[in-house]
Amino acid sequence: MTTVPLLLRDLTAFEHTVLEHVCEGKTNAAIARDTGHTEKVVENTVSRTAQAFTLPNGKDTNVRVLLALAYRSHFGDKAFDKFGIECQYVEIGPDGQRSCNRHV
Repeated sequence: MTTVPLLLRDLTAFEHTVLEHVCEGKTNAAIARDTGHTEKVVENTVSRTAQAFTLPNGKDTNVRVLLALAYRSHFGDKAFDKFGIECQYVEIGPDGQRSCNRHV
């Protein structure tokens, strides 16, 4: 049975930053270098945000993958822009502007 992750609380600015890097496929070490924090801080942040999204944690579960999917479904993903992939919810407005009303 598939469950939809629920976000139990607002994320901090740093949590958003870490999850954006997770969505890019970066390791904790790379995220630590990019943000000027230790790997342990990044690891704890990933763990806290997984709990905030009520993600299951088990030996057969890759929490980082589930976390990236949950984050993308709730907030969109800047990684799509970096990879040149357009969100499937993009619509063209009357002024010709392309925008995603789901991930704003």
